[in-house]
Amino acid sequence: MRGRPREPAAPPQPAALVDAVRLRLAEAGAEPTTASVAAALRAEHAPLGGEQLMAAVHALRAEIVGAGPLDPLLADPQVTDVLVNAPDEVWVDRGCGLTRAEGVSFPDAAAVRRLAQRLATAAGRRLDDARPWADARLPDGTRLHAVLPPTAVGCTHISLRVSRARAFTLEELTGAGSLSPHGAHLLRALVDARLSFLVSGGTGSGKTTLLSALLGLVDPGERIVLAEDSAELRPAHPHVVRLEARPPNQEGLGRVDLRDLVRQALRMRPDRLVVGEVRGPEVLDLLSALNTGHEGGCGTVHANTGADVPARLEALGSMAGLDRAALHSQLCAALDAVVHLVRHPGSGLRRVAGVHVLVRDRAGFAVTVPAAVFQPDGGFGPGPGWNHLVSRCAVRGVDPAAGLPW
Repeated sequence: MRGRPREPAAPPQPAALVDAVRLRLAEAGAEPTTASVAAALRAEHAPLGGEQLMAAVHALRAEIVGAGPLDPLLADPQVTDVLVNAPDEVWVDRGCGLTRAEGVSFPDAAAVRRLAQRLATAAGRRLDDARPWADARLPDGTRLHAVLPPTAVGCTHISLRVSRARAFTLEELTGAGSLSPHGAHLLRALVDARLSFLVSGGTGSGKTTLLSALLGLVDPGERIVLAEDSAELRPAHPHVVRLEARPPNQEGLGRVDLRDLVRQALRMRPDRLVVGEVRGPEVLDLLSALNTGHEGGCGTVHANTGADVPARLEALGSMAGLDRAALHSQLCAALDAVVHLVRHPGSGLRRVAGVHVLVRDRAGFAVTVPAAVFQPDGGFGPGPGWNHLVSRCAVRGVDPAAGLPW
């Protein structure tokens, strides 16, 4: 869906006409191209001509193979998220927070449900009354989540997170105000020094975007192995191996979870092991890997602040049967840094808030200490953990302070 030229808008087509055109295409064994859809539409004796006919053809193609009324939004390069709450309630995020998508609507709740089920089918997922939700990746990389009534009250809810055709570069993120040039220099030093780190932040704060950009800085001679629930990372790197989890089939068989992927990734000779998002027992396998010579590993984790990351990982470790003392012992030895992102509620700007290092407290548990603080106005300064970060980089022959104003 991403990257297609914007098509002329047209009123939503009646379900009966869409079904009739779809049936004619199926009977003819024809691909739903513009010409074949136009021919099927004429065969239905639809009283349209000229621009009206072409607009109807574009709308019908969107209903048959695209995202219906949502197609123009998904084709917009500024759009990151599209959310459907009701037939006449569509929201869009263009990087500055959610706004109502004016002029975009569905004929009725049934049309929203049909779209959700068709998108789920295209992603190879089941979505019906027996399984009323689906979380999947569409063929173009767009992330789909849909919930059917009555689990979703009133109407089917659709959430689409648009995947960029290519990753942002660190320079582009700097230009967008996500971090300062000095901050970009520091993050580049973390990658060059092969420090193990996690990118933390809330939902929609830009964790995947930043991690993709940082992976693009990895030496081209290194092999990156990605393990993800849904393949969203798209680093600009010549040697990337991508592993994606799989849900069970209708018989409850064939499940491949993230923990399975991490274990397989370790056997694939990774120079950099990357877990797209640490959200369960796989934290045990990741920490074990980082403690056995796999330097430079990284991933993302949901956390409110950088200081909350150890507690978050502790909770995830308990799911794997790892007690608190063992988790913190592995954590201090495995993880070097945490890069925390925030998103401002007013402007919607996603930015790096700080870089933290992990140290032990008096009780021997892991805690994070700010090593560098990034101000909203672009200011950038050292924190109490700065010397610790410099020493960690220096062990690997990298000086993160080179070129900085302090």
